[in-house]
Amino acid sequence: MYKQYNISEYLNKSADSFSDKNAIFFRDKSITFNELNRLSDYYALELKKYGLKKGSGILLMLRPGIEFVAVVFGIFKAGALPVLIDPGMGRKNMLNCIKKTQPQALIGIPLAHFVRYISPSSFNSIESYFSVGKPFPGTKLLMNAHDFFDEYSNKMIRCDIEQCEYSDPAAIVFTTGSTGPPKGVVYTHGIYIKQMELISEVYNAGPDMFDMPAFPLFALFSAAMGMPCVIPDMNPSLPAQVDPNIIINTIKKYNVSFSFASPALWLKVCSFCKKNEITLPSLKKILMAGAPVSPQLHELILSIAPNAETMVPYGATEALPAANMTGGELTDTIAEKMKNGQGYCVGKPINSISIYIIKPEETELKEWNDVTLLPTGETGEIVIEGDIVTPEYFNLPEITALSKIRKGKKILHRMGDMGYFDESGYLWFKGRKTHRVFTSNGILYPVCCESIFNQHPQVRRSALIGIGECNNQVPVIIIEPEDGFLPSKNSERKKFISELMEFAGKYEFTSEIKKILFYTPFPVDIRHNAKIFREKLKVWAMKYKKYIEE
Repeated sequence: MYKQYNISEYLNKSADSFSDKNAIFFRDKSITFNELNRLSDYYALELKKYGLKKGSGILLMLRPGIEFVAVVFGIFKAGALPVLIDPGMGRKNMLNCIKKTQPQALIGIPLAHFVRYISPSSFNSIESYFSVGKPFPGTKLLMNAHDFFDEYSNKMIRCDIEQCEYSDPAAIVFTTGSTGPPKGVVYTHGIYIKQMELISEVYNAGPDMFDMPAFPLFALFSAAMGMPCVIPDMNPSLPAQVDPNIIINTIKKYNVSFSFASPALWLKVCSFCKKNEITLPSLKKILMAGAPVSPQLHELILSIAPNAETMVPYGATEALPAANMTGGELTDTIAEKMKNGQGYCVGKPINSISIYIIKPEETELKEWNDVTLLPTGETGEIVIEGDIVTPEYFNLPEITALSKIRKGKKILHRMGDMGYFDESGYLWFKGRKTHRVFTSNGILYPVCCESIFNQHPQVRRSALIGIGECNNQVPVIIIEPEDGFLPSKNSERKKFISELMEFAGKYEFTSEIKKILFYTPFPVDIRHNAKIFREKLKVWAMKYKKYIEE
């Protein structure tokens, strides 16, 4: 008997189990699970009516909200592939991603349709254009939720879900481009189902929780798991610039118990709460990802959310979640090792996921037999095995070959991260493989070196880069000072550098770092506002090449 693996089946199940329960809240509007399911059926039928079918790529350029979630599930039901590109990556990157993906349709806001008139060459593959709620010249109009229920309040509407195999593509999700050009990651229906199962098992997500996803895509998991959610009224591409009152008021109004957001968002919100003596007792699970989370941030969160458990999943768009670290596991010993430059602890592999440390190679590793496994304690390249590993990058066979390893019928993902396992089975992250600095004395790892400089009270964060040739690079540490501490006078600069050198001199691996530059604010990724664009800093630092090499 055929088994249905289309991820949209889970929305049907949520609608059957929690029919009249509110599924999504956004800007004082709400929709029940049954209504969300019906709205997605309508979108699926409309797409099919205009010739979209199984395998069709549909570029989605809608703002977060009820219609966004319903449209994505409608695309799933039609068997088509939503192409999800974060517009915050910039116009040039966005247009390149569209051109590479060659979608057949576009569902977008008026601004998205306006962009295609300005840059038509990137949209050459598109045959059908749709707008939602507001008409736009040359597009087919899809009703928004309000108009749909006005017209279909008493009418039956149901779409048969396209049958899909476990390995059938479900979506193309683009990386942020924080470590190179953005790449389209191919998700299958099976991977989405496995991710949902793991999120439920590991993080206790489900109908008994109330979610506030700061990443709009995670509202899809909420709907599929029967977990009510409120989408915060914020720009998801600028979490570090969020108005704390928006998040605080949302949490209090809806008694939010579960939330996944950037550490940059939580730092801003919790600092505001601490300053204004605000507590958020409804929170039970707080997830953070995208960049290392300091023990201090775990403590700060618990000081304003006393009933919460802090959790940090480790993974990437290509394989998530792979490992998990909780605030409760952050012992004094682990915190001290992190402080002393031994890396950043990302926890232990989660259920059914295997993680390996292999000898780093710059070339393809086609088969598992080509791999050299490294023992406990030795630093190497991190590789993930499990049902959450995505099979390929869309239309990028060369990059796929460099990132994937075959192990029988399984595909493993090379994370591009460097790390090691300790004797207790904890995985430690030391930085990106491409961010290593090769000096004449050996390899320096960014996370390890930066943790030493970050201990200075006037340092917000730091970034290690290498200037020069191959194995003879000059290590340079770039400092982003706390507000008000950027040195404006030469005497201030010399004093700041002298204090930083004292910190560096306490450790052998940082003692050779003699060149220090100041830059504010650091360029960061669009999704989390936390990953540092070291490549951009390196280009900027070349202006000071004479100082660095003297």
